[in-house]
Amino acid sequence: MIRSVIRGSGSALPGKAVSNEELSQRVDTTDEWIVERTGIRQRYIADDGETTSSLATQAAQRALEAAGMDGKDVDLIVLATATPDQTFPATATQVQHNLGCNGGIAFDVAAVCSGFLYALGTADSMLRTGMAKRALVIGAETFSRILDWEDRTTCVLFGDGAGAMVLEAQEVAEDGPKDGPGVLSTKLHADGKHNELLYVDGGPSTTGTVGKLRMKGREVFRHAVVNLSDVLKETLAASGHAAADIDWVVPHQANARILDATARKLGLPAEKVIVTVDQHANTSAASVPLAFDVGIRDGRIKKGDLVMFEAMGGGFTWGASLVRM
Repeated sequence: MIRSVIRGSGSALPGKAVSNEELSQRVDTTDEWIVERTGIRQRYIADDGETTSSLATQAAQRALEAAGMDGKDVDLIVLATATPDQTFPATATQVQHNLGCNGGIAFDVAAVCSGFLYALGTADSMLRTGMAKRALVIGAETFSRILDWEDRTTCVLFGDGAGAMVLEAQEVAEDGPKDGPGVLSTKLHADGKHNELLYVDGGPSTTGTVGKLRMKGREVFRHAVVNLSDVLKETLAASGHAAADIDWVVPHQANARILDATARKLGLPAEKVIVTVDQHANTSAASVPLAFDVGIRDGRIKKGDLVMFEAMGGGFTWGASLVRM
């Protein structure tokens, strides 16, 4: 039996942090309005020379360093993004070239804020079936490029960044521990009928333009709390665990209210939730691996811990994954 084990993590942020106060100089908003509704205090905005691939490459390099590996050790890259450098080729192929691991498998996954969970589930499946031995799973976004800076209800919510994990296929004896290190269970879902609640109003086959992000926040909030609590329970049941067994929840960092409401539905204390939305804002597919790397590097997440990842994004797409460190 093969299990996908996390060997290292890394993250990268643009050089420029933008506080709510700074943002209020260009947008009709205030620090108080943003913090009260979202918990966000600042976000990082990519400069002209900073791209999704450059941030993804930095995060991947740091994850490889943490794993004690280099690019040539990796034979699979799955990169989740809604803001690729180009329509094609896949941004993952540029990262692959940057890392010097050419010749393996590299492709992008598009599931917006749930993208990293989709990428993780895909990489885990490919490792367990022997298609690859070591994978880089990356979430990277430059969401600032698709924001309507005249729409104060959305432009204040998002930021740019990248996070990465190195997964390695490890053999586990059939009579070995069922709860050993690695990805224990992953559940993914989608429901396309809610397109109009969170989407970008452009695309190559419709408008021929990139478009801008549009969102009906109140409706998204309602769906997020229900969908996330359901998929968390489903993921726990598939692994034979209960909510009380979880050491840490690493959620998609969309909104502090959603994080609080989801934790309450599961009966989890707030101190078990890794929260970075105040510093990074919503970085879409990058938010889960970014938050995970913060928890690893500040010492909260330790070897042996049971960690739950969860996210919901436009589409709608949503999912969760339970991992033993």
